[in-house]
Amino acid sequence: MIGTSVGALGTSPLLRPVPRPVEQSIPQGVTLASAPRPKLRPTQPLATSQETVTQVASNAGLQRWIDGFERRARAQGIRASILQAAFRGVQYDADVIRRDRNQSEFTKTIWEYLDSAASDSRIANGKAALRKHRRTLDAIEARYGVEKEVVAAVWGLESAYGVHRGKNDIVQSLATLAYDGRRGKFFEEQLIAALKILQNGDTSPRNMTGSWAGAMGHTQFIPTSYLAYAVDFTGDGRRDIWADDPTDALASTAAYLKRFGWVKGQPWGVEVQLPRGFDYAQASRKITKTPAQWARLGVVGTNGRAVANHGNASILLPAGGQGAAFMIFKNFSVIERYNAADAYVIGVGHLSDRINGGPAIKSSWPRGDRALTFAERKEMQQRLTRAGFNTQGVDGRIGPNTIQAVRAYQRNQGLAPDGYASLSLLKRLR
Repeated sequence: MIGTSVGALGTSPLLRPVPRPVEQSIPQGVTLASAPRPKLRPTQPLATSQETVTQVASNAGLQRWIDGFERRARAQGIRASILQAAFRGVQYDADVIRRDRNQSEFTKTIWEYLDSAASDSRIANGKAALRKHRRTLDAIEARYGVEKEVVAAVWGLESAYGVHRGKNDIVQSLATLAYDGRRGKFFEEQLIAALKILQNGDTSPRNMTGSWAGAMGHTQFIPTSYLAYAVDFTGDGRRDIWADDPTDALASTAAYLKRFGWVKGQPWGVEVQLPRGFDYAQASRKITKTPAQWARLGVVGTNGRAVANHGNASILLPAGGQGAAFMIFKNFSVIERYNAADAYVIGVGHLSDRINGGPAIKSSWPRGDRALTFAERKEMQQRLTRAGFNTQGVDGRIGPNTIQAVRAYQRNQGLAPDGYASLSLLKRLR
């Protein structure tokens, strides 16, 4: 998803239609206290009445918020007619808030993620999509210099090639999240952008659908990214990423990748073999070498030869020393602008390779391991810091500071310092 990450490992989940909250039966202008109360059937749960009261109260709170928001929106150039059309029928969406507050604390391991991201069916569907839309994708590649397989892979991960684009009302979702979500300022910014899209005439309010978190279309643009990067490739005067025809959405994805420096002909990464005794401290995004320089250190392709010279590259170990190793190039960081999770980038890259006829990943993964929960990741940071290996904060995110602390602890314990925050390492810390 462009510009944000919502689900586990950052990729958009398979989106399914989410029913709107129950429509209210109280006539306009009638207060809840004065509304006639229907008799409850003996079998009707009392909770239904409470849920209705809660929904009415939430709708009232949202409407007060919208009244204030509209003044701010008009100050940013949104016309009153657009506001009236956009908010007609909009209600507080309790399901959106539930999803925002109850995202799973569990994440997938890299191998579980890739099992899905580059599954046999997703590869086959990608090849079929490539055949069906080859003329369009060839034209997009010629215009923007982004390989069609890469564009198709983003499409495949974001919406299963257009099958799961999301059916949430974007204005309703964003208004609910701006009013009652964890990141109100961010979602208000997205809502303003969505209203600008409507004002530009690219789509209509109720046709503007997408995920519960506001990502839209075949390749899941958030509104601010849409305004900045979406293109009208069909030439019909609208940047229509919602239509069944995916042309504008696919071209917009290529335009986005080009804008952030895509290098045509350069791989995102190449699977490599590490020599025995490899210095894991060299596996850092901050350390770059040419493939020839890496080869002199014993880092070679799976064929045993030096990787072709595609420019400077880093070594990435997404599962530590027990899993596959990759030599990653600049295009890795370009895909990263679409979604910052390493697993997502590897997923797009590897899926694009497979769609293009490339091989499966050869190295094995530590499949006996499982991903740490959010609570366990925080516990690891706390225990590392207490043991004298400061993670510079306890936030449940395994970033560079935590990886550095893990490596320092591993060296101290005489372990291979691969920086991998595994369950076995947490058990050792305990």
